[in-house]
Parts: sequence; C-alpha cells; structure tokens
Amino acid sequence: MLMDAFWSEVLGTAILLLLGGGVVATVLLPKSKGFDGGWLLINFGWGLAVFAGVYIAFKSGAHLNPAVTIGLFAAGEPFYNGPGGPIDPTIGNMLVYFAAELLGAFLGAVLMFLAFKKHFDEDADPAAKLAVFSTGPGIRSYGWNIVTEVIATFVLVFWVVIQSKTPTQIGPLAVALIVVGIGASLGGPTGYAINPARDLGPRIAHALLPIKGKGSSDWGYAWVPIVGPLIGGVIGGLVGAAYM
Repeated sequence: MLMDAFWSEVLGTAILLLLGGGVVATVLLPKSKGFDGGWLLINFGWGLAVFAGVYIAFKSGAHLNPAVTIGLFAAGEPFYNGPGGPIDPTIGNMLVYFAAELLGAFLGAVLMFLAFKKHFDEDADPAAKLAVFSTGPGIRSYGWNIVTEVIATFVLVFWVVIQSKTPTQIGPLAVALIVVGIGASLGGPTGYAINPARDLGPRIAHALLPIKGKGSSDWGYAWVPIVGPLIGGVIGGLVGAAYM
C-alpha cells in the first residue's frame, strides 16, 4: 500500500507542477498566447492544477505537499484512510511521502519545460524564467517572507485538517478554491509557495536544465519556501487537531 501511495504522490505532484508551472509560463514567457494574462490567471491556474493533482493522487490521500504531510503528522491524522487500509502518520511514512512529492515536483517541472522549450529559448529576463519554476519575494526580507509563508500555509493545512470533519465536504474542488483564495489574498508578498516540494523540486530542475539565459537559481532564498511552509504546516496541524 505504501508503494502505491508513493507513486500516487509522484504522479499527482507531477501534474500539479506541470499545470501550475505551465500557467506561470503562459503568463510570463515571450510569444505565449497568454502572455501578460495577470495574477488572477495564475491564481486560478494553480487552483485547477491542485484540482487535477488531488484527483490523480487519490490512492495516497493526495497530500502533494510536505507541509500537508507534516501537518497531518502533527495532528495525528492518518496519511490515508481508504481502500487497502490506513497509512499511519509515522516518521518513516512521512519521509516516503516527502520523497515522492519532491520527485513528482521535479518531474512536473521538467515536463513543463519541454512543453515551453521554444519560449524559454526566447530572450527574456532571467528572473522571469526562474519565476516559472520557483517563487521569489516582491520585497526581499527573509524574516517577513517566512512570516508570510507560515501564515499562508497555516491557512491551507488548518483547512485540510478540519474540512474532512465538516458536513459540507465538496472534495477536490474545495481544495482548488482554497488555493485560489490563498493566492489571491496572501500570495502577493512571496508568490505563495505554501509547499516546499513545489518550490524545491522545480528550483533543482531550473538549475539542471539547459535553459537559455536562465541566470541564477537564487539558492540564497530557497530555504524560505521550505522552512516557512513546514512551520505553517505543523502549526496548522496542531491547531486543527485542537479545534476539532
């Protein structure tokens, strides 16, 4: 069952990053049909990417995000509780989920690059090409950037923990809408990573892929979208468990 969950997370997170990175590429890369489509297009694109990823990853509970996994661990909630039996929130199982999510995010970013290869070949600001793969702050202030990511991820994970206990469950659509809401409301300062794998996997892909004129992968900032969401995930899990 755990290996089924592993590949479920790989596939779901890969689709998440293919579609999520794809909408950013559509808006930012030269000669794209959706060039300059705006922030809300990105928000809705990421929401629909989550919608698709959650459906695909049904065999694992569709975490797609180490912050969700660690939040469920902190809450003592099973990682999965469906056909085939539950997957318990243990450290070993959590590490398996982390590995699957990171691998899936990397693969999804590579597929997105292949889909937009000719557009990456066009002259563009290296920062815009990096932004297709990973997040970056509007105003670089590491402490406050961490605060933003903690708050935004707390909202996501707290909601994930409590929504399964409420009588108004609407499944993957609800997850998509909360992600759109977080992006529209709290995404401006940092680009709302809210997911360490979503940022780190594609950032590694950016560093390794032969992207014309790509510039730096900004490793100096890379710890922020890892640490902030993990802290927010733990707090969201603990508060969610106490609330319920």
